Amino acid sequence: MINSDFIFQSDLTTDAYQPSTTFQSLSNFTPGASTTSTSVDPIVYTCTYSVFAVLGFGAGCFVFYSFIQTYRAQRRLAWLDCLLWVFCGFQLLLLLLSLPTVMHRLKYIRWTTWGSAALSFSINVASLCGLLILVLMAFVLTLDPPSNALLRKPRVCAALVILTSFITSVLLALLRRLQEDEDAGVSYAAAKLCLAFLVPFTVQFGLLISGCVRQWKSKGRFLSGSEEGPVFLTVAVLIFLCQLFYSIILVRVAQPNKDGEKKRDFLAMAECVLFSGSSLSLIFVLLLHRPSRESLHGVMRQLRDCCRRPGHPNVQDG
Repeated sequence: MINSDFIFQSDLTTDAYQPSTTFQSLSNFTPGASTTSTSVDPIVYTCTYSVFAVLGFGAGCFVFYSFIQTYRAQRRLAWLDCLLWVFCGFQLLLLLLSLPTVMHRLKYIRWTTWGSAALSFSINVASLCGLLILVLMAFVLTLDPPSNALLRKPRVCAALVILTSFITSVLLALLRRLQEDEDAGVSYAAAKLCLAFLVPFTVQFGLLISGCVRQWKSKGRFLSGSEEGPVFLTVAVLIFLCQLFYSIILVRVAQPNKDGEKKRDFLAMAECVLFSGSSLSLIFVLLLHRPSRESLHGVMRQLRDCCRRPGHPNVQDG
């Protein structure tokens, strides 16, 4: 039988993504302790994140609208546009998966052990898929493989990304469940730091370095002169900073004999920063990706024309 107190004790039990990890009652975390706190209320973090989530969700929906319009006009999408479209899809999925977290923090819903574990696993998979898509974009942008290359085939890339993310998430979940001692949190945090942060971004960094050397030797343009290059760099740096902040907090609170109240506050802030990275990445894609930006300008012009049109008859009558 699963020990529910262990599952809900902290972020380190299954994952920092799960909503039950940072907002359980203090009496469950440290028996007999008072629930009063002089620190910043986690609801403040939640409300701040909600603003970013709404903006990010709106930007993501508009990015998808832009991609659909582009596909209807050209009947095809460039490979980099396809990767960017899939990346935005996973960021939107992360935003949707964060909604139960917000509802839990506002005490609208309560989570069972298995429900919390399933949500944590799903967010792990979606987050890793997004990181691996960035790795594929770095590969295409820096090395510019031929159109018949293996990593330019959608089915191969989809299978590689999904299987790698799924297996990594399963390994992390098994590691968490197999170690139920005081040092388990440290082992889990270290494993998550390596598998879900260091490995993807090390590969990205290596690809960027090799691409720079290749372009320098051929005297070509950085990132093959692609329009998606600035979008990729901006989003990659943003996701890197958010993941770095989250990973540092996760490792720090994994240390034993830490104050449970401070752990929850740190993890609440780290979760908000992590999910806000998804929202901001969608906003930056909308603003920096030329087809999406042009679609946004077109919609704004149409709205402006619609607002001006009813006033024309009144001007003529005057």
